[in-house]
Amino acid sequence: MRRPALIAALLVALAWSGSAFALFGDDEARAQIQQLRQQVQADEQRLAKLEAAAAGQATGLDLASQIQSLRNEMADLRGKLEVMQHQIETDEKRQKDLYLDIDTRLRKLEQPAEQTGAAQPPAAEAVPTPEETQAYEAALAQLRSGKYAQGVRALEAFVAAHPASALAPSAQYWVGNGYFAQGNYKGAIAAQQKLLAGWPASPKAPDAMLNIASSQQALGERVAARKTLEALIAKYPKSEAAASAKQRLGGGAKR
Repeated sequence: MRRPALIAALLVALAWSGSAFALFGDDEARAQIQQLRQQVQADEQRLAKLEAAAAGQATGLDLASQIQSLRNEMADLRGKLEVMQHQIETDEKRQKDLYLDIDTRLRKLEQPAEQTGAAQPPAAEAVPTPEETQAYEAALAQLRSGKYAQGVRALEAFVAAHPASALAPSAQYWVGNGYFAQGNYKGAIAAQQKLLAGWPASPKAPDAMLNIASSQQALGERVAARKTLEALIAKYPKSEAAASAKQRLGGGAKR
């Protein structure tokens, strides 16, 4: 019987995938995400107070330094928060994809040979290959460890080598975030615009627009940032990024 052997092989692959992708336990990761969110909110309140103190008067060197330092801290926290949220989303999606893959293959085996079209080549797999996944995770690990320049180069190389991969849009998204983390906001905008042009239907597209708005804000382009946030809400109204965009617009997109 081929079926027991196939089940065993697929379950081994599933177990390997779970151990390879899990950076944190779900409970631990969600607890850390909540802590980061609370810290970002606290920093936002502190920044609002500092900006209010600076309004209407010449900003002293010390106050300006505090404001810039706080903005840098918030950018770093948001980067860490996005990485951890992405990790949970990626793990859950891949587990679901692998279970669906197992179910699909077992159903094919249960069909009579004359219905399966055994002589025909199998349909292309929707999930990334192990080689693609390994290369992608290795590149993303550079960002997680704070090696932003190396991570960006590795992710750009991945996109160039695997443009048709299901992981390509996510890799391109993290290229933009890698540039943002380095303070290269123009590079971040260009990278995210490349994602929007090449993969407009990707689940990462709304997040790419949100990153563009953050980059424009960091460059002092407040009008452009507002327009990007409004376009995000109009194009992807049900996305989490759109909810974040509404919050920013509600606060006047001042940050």
